[in-house]
Amino acid sequence: MGKGIPLNDQDRIPWLCNLHDILLRKVSSGQSVVLACSALKKMYRNILMRGEGAATQNSEEPGEKEGFPKLKLLVVYLNGSFEVISGRLAKRKGHFMPPELLQSQFDTLEPPSAPENFLALSVERSVSEMIPFIVDNMKMK
Repeated sequence: MGKGIPLNDQDRIPWLCNLHDILLRKVSSGQSVVLACSALKKMYRNILMRGEGAATQNSEEPGEKEGFPKLKLLVVYLNGSFEVISGRLAKRKGHFMPPELLQSQFDTLEPPSAPENFLALSVERSVSEMIPFIVDNMKMK
């Protein structure tokens, strides 16, 4: 991305599998974990929950097939228009992702939907508004 080339599935899947392994280790040791990343596709979120096997799983419902350790995952989907996010990205200095790649992110995006466990929040809300809402919903889910 730093070279202006969008990532594809082959680029992302090993990274997501590594994140799954880290999450699994932390959760298995009794820790609560918050992970911030752009899991743009449903398949990517399934990989975070189930690991490498989810990359080839054809199931619509994560957790239907046996044999993969499944993590409970609450996706916080920060929803914003291209214009708002583009404006914010343009103000960043020294960020690894050039603004020219934003459209590729929107093209790849598969917003979460039922039956996924998710919260959708507008990026126009302040962080101080979002955090208590997320924490309250983590307790309920």
